[in-house]
Amino acid sequence: MDFNMKKLASDAGIFFTRAVQFTEEKFGQAEKTELDASFENLLARADSTKNWTEKILRQTEVLLQPNPSARVEEFLYEKLDRKVPSRVTNGELLAQYMAEAASELGPTTPYGKTLIKVSEAEKRLGAAERDFIHTASINFLTPLRNFLEGDWKTISKERRLLQNRRLDLDVCKARLKKAKAAEAKAALWNDEVDKSEQELRVAQTEFDRQAEVTRLLLEGISSTHVNHLRCLHEFVESQTTYYAQCYRHMLDLQKQLGRFPGTFVGTTEPASPPLSSTSPTTTAATMPMEPSVAGQAPPGEAALCLEEVAPPASGTRKARVLYDYEAADSSELALLADELITVYSLPGMDPDWLIGERGNKKGKVPVTYLELLS
Repeated sequence: MDFNMKKLASDAGIFFTRAVQFTEEKFGQAEKTELDASFENLLARADSTKNWTEKILRQTEVLLQPNPSARVEEFLYEKLDRKVPSRVTNGELLAQYMAEAASELGPTTPYGKTLIKVSEAEKRLGAAERDFIHTASINFLTPLRNFLEGDWKTISKERRLLQNRRLDLDVCKARLKKAKAAEAKAALWNDEVDKSEQELRVAQTEFDRQAEVTRLLLEGISSTHVNHLRCLHEFVESQTTYYAQCYRHMLDLQKQLGRFPGTFVGTTEPASPPLSSTSPTTTAATMPMEPSVAGQAPPGEAALCLEEVAPPASGTRKARVLYDYEAADSSELALLADELITVYSLPGMDPDWLIGERGNKKGKVPVTYLELLS
């Protein structure tokens, strides 16, 4: 019991002297041991890493789960070490409503049939979103959390210990300084000077040892950056996969609905300006879309014979191919990205298609795969 009381009294005394030293430093009344510039840079780099990791983590959580109530619920489940219950995505919920609407309004009506098709597409989009959220959480969010809740807590603990060792060191320096000043007045202070010098040597050794431990941890931030870089690449890959899946699902839906964005191209100017262009004289499609009747000629072209087709006297244009295109049949011309071909339209042709020529080869080509040059 007496030992514990003495230890508590000793700890309280140490805490008090540290507090006095810290306060006097703030008011410029005490000297402070400064860390070297390299060490200060390591500290600043670690703080910056921690701050930006927190911001990126929080914003990624918002991206993956925009609902704040759902985020709080997931946080509580995680803290309780319990499995987060499966949650229906917005796309899946929309798919459910559309399917129920089709069932009630009539699944055999044009509107009902379309609702069912869109519902199935939204369900696939919702499933893709669920996979993306799961993958991003494991490969990106979890490593960031592990750093903040593991490595950073260790670094913070050692930094606090270093701060205490530094305060103890400066207290010993101040004590020795006072002892030497008193020694000049009375020889009775010799023992106090020796004691202060011994305490200073011990404090210096403990400070140096703690500074080395803390430095090693701070230098480990470089390894943290390497790990986060790998996780960032994995996050980009999962996001790319997700958007590619969404794009494919929407293309499939467009095919089923039989409605596609048409782009009329001929010798006349378009009725409205393009959404994006690289210059006033070029018109570019931003994303390849399947033509409205891929693999089949429109009714007006059923009897089109490519061998008999001749380019008009005027109206031919050069076009740069934006994306590779594989011909569906012998009436189409296969395309390679970045090549230049000559294109033109014929009376009665579907506006989604043009006739393309490359050397002695010709065939139908989809407009949305081309950048028409003036």
